Amino acid sequence: MKIDFANLPKAYQEHKVAIDKAMNNVISSSRFIMGEEVTKLEKSLQEFTGSRFAITCSSGTDALLLAMMGLDIKPGDEIITTPFTFIATAETIAFLGAIPVFVDVDESTYNIDVDLIEEKITSKTKVIMPVSLYGQISNMDKINDLADQHNLAVIEDAAQSFGATYKGEQSCNLSTVGCTSFFPAKPLGCFGDGGALFTNDEKLADKIKSIRIHGQTQRYIHKYIGMGGRLDTLQASILFEKLKHYDNDILRRQNVANKYNELLSEKFILPLIEDHNTSVWAQYSIRVKNRDILQKELREKGIPTAVHYPKPLHLQECFSYLGYKEGDFPISEKVSKEIMSLPMNPYLTDQEIEYITMELKELL
Repeated sequence: MKIDFANLPKAYQEHKVAIDKAMNNVISSSRFIMGEEVTKLEKSLQEFTGSRFAITCSSGTDALLLAMMGLDIKPGDEIITTPFTFIATAETIAFLGAIPVFVDVDESTYNIDVDLIEEKITSKTKVIMPVSLYGQISNMDKINDLADQHNLAVIEDAAQSFGATYKGEQSCNLSTVGCTSFFPAKPLGCFGDGGALFTNDEKLADKIKSIRIHGQTQRYIHKYIGMGGRLDTLQASILFEKLKHYDNDILRRQNVANKYNELLSEKFILPLIEDHNTSVWAQYSIRVKNRDILQKELREKGIPTAVHYPKPLHLQECFSYLGYKEGDFPISEKVSKEIMSLPMNPYLTDQEIEYITMELKELL
């Protein structure tokens, strides 16, 4: 048996007729930039999340940049986040000349340890940026309370959690700004790069919309230093069609995760989803010993795996100037050596899941 990790071909084939029609409509109209499909998608995203404003953009990375630019982040400002995440989380902070201040993760959820945040807050701190890793949201009540106490903004890096809930509320609608990604392999993915921001602050939304189009307030009139950060109309048309079926995709992903949990529970450190949360399972990640050997042997049996992420950000060469060293964030370092993601997509069959788990257990 040969397993597909994310099964993007199936994601297309399932809605091929509607997607092809939507794309052809865009091509026929030739409205490739800021066509009506962008507005339609943004309205649907607002309805899905309950957020007053949804602003589409060119990628999840650019969503983070736009959020920080909208909040007027300057060189030397500090933003508290986690070192156990994709590099874009901290890379965008550094790109603006601000300083990523890392806090270790909770070993059970892999999200930021909220009990360690307050001690890192200084007079230079402007933002707390939790990451909703693998599809599960952080402890937003505690984070928002800390932010209120210290007059800080909160940016949820929700690149992996669009569609997840926290105490019944949608990811991306839990803080000052929520940022997500529509990279093809995400739970809701387009056919290229794409992203979105969400906020309930009208003034901030208007500023971000302007920054997204080179800081324009009207054509060739520029109020802000901005960027070319628009989502193109073709991607918007694809996402608009896929969003119609996204609730069902989430349910199917949750069913896959439940089946994994049932078959793997005795021998592995499995993902923990807190009782007040739901996850969209951007990844199904377990922790194992001898990971490299396991990955090689599984690959030979037609089972792909991935590592999200093999080296925490504080140990990456590009962040050496921050002065962190091995041992500074022991949980992130420990988890990074053991974490391994199994195939996860809405189309995995019970037979495929049984094959994956059987082969994995036999290799231990």
